[in-house]
Amino acid sequence: MTAPATTDVTAEIARWLGHLGAERRMSPKTTEAYARDIGRFMEFLVGHLGETPTLRRLASLTPADIRAFMAARRAQGLGNRSLMRTLAACRSFARFLERNGKGKVAALAAVRLPRLAKNLPKPLSAPAAKRVTESEWRAGEGREPWILARDAAVLALLYGAGLRISEALSFKRGDAAAMGDTLVVTGKGNKMRMVPLLPQVARLIADYLALCPYQGPPQSPLFLGARGGPLSPRVVQMTMARLRGALGLPASATPHALRHSFATHLLARGGDLRAIQELLGHASLATTQIYTAVDVERLLEVYDSSHPRAS
Repeated sequence: MTAPATTDVTAEIARWLGHLGAERRMSPKTTEAYARDIGRFMEFLVGHLGETPTLRRLASLTPADIRAFMAARRAQGLGNRSLMRTLAACRSFARFLERNGKGKVAALAAVRLPRLAKNLPKPLSAPAAKRVTESEWRAGEGREPWILARDAAVLALLYGAGLRISEALSFKRGDAAAMGDTLVVTGKGNKMRMVPLLPQVARLIADYLALCPYQGPPQSPLFLGARGGPLSPRVVQMTMARLRGALGLPASATPHALRHSFATHLLARGGDLRAIQELLGHASLATTQIYTAVDVERLLEVYDSSHPRAS
């Protein structure tokens, strides 16, 4: 959305968004989200202040102004996580202004961010995670064999390599020919990492390619939809929803839960936390450490259900 602001603010917003994409290497989707967030902030300020904000007026904002913005966004149904991202966008813009000598919006730093509930990832059990890649569970759907093989290959990549859906669907047909025992993955912020490619996963990808009726150049998508276009993430999500019904899995069994399962099962087998961080492509070890809590919780559940003195 276009931010309702004066020429000086509009010019700085444009420079800031360019900086996010070119220098911070944020993904286009994240940059678009930040643009929407700063646009809503400026839109609020027009009504709240009774004037279009200038750089000078931004510098004179008070914590009460920021809290009023937060209250307004909450009233519009924004949850804590989305509100945190909105404030993060506004703070990022404020830091950009300060670094470039365009004024300091101190009020944004003075307001405490909303707290997030600590929801632990919900991984699948190892047997369940393996079963989602077995196409016989979907034999009754009447789908073409190549589609069943495609879905098995995609889900195997999510669990076997710990990929995000976007990462799995970003592979090109030419990448398949170069796949050995490792994969080069382009993750968030265009950061590249290497992950092992298990023989079982490589075999499922080969089975899919052998059955796929569509051929394309090396730069065409590896995983295709029923009509030959790029496979949509929504299709993968719907596939997982059907498998939940077939296998009796909980609602938490989503495609992203396979990535959680990859990390949790590695940790349970004695995997090094920093190695798991690298495999997942996490920028911070703190993000990966949440899986230690998942593993402890799982151990306590086993204790409670199995130990003779636990009940």
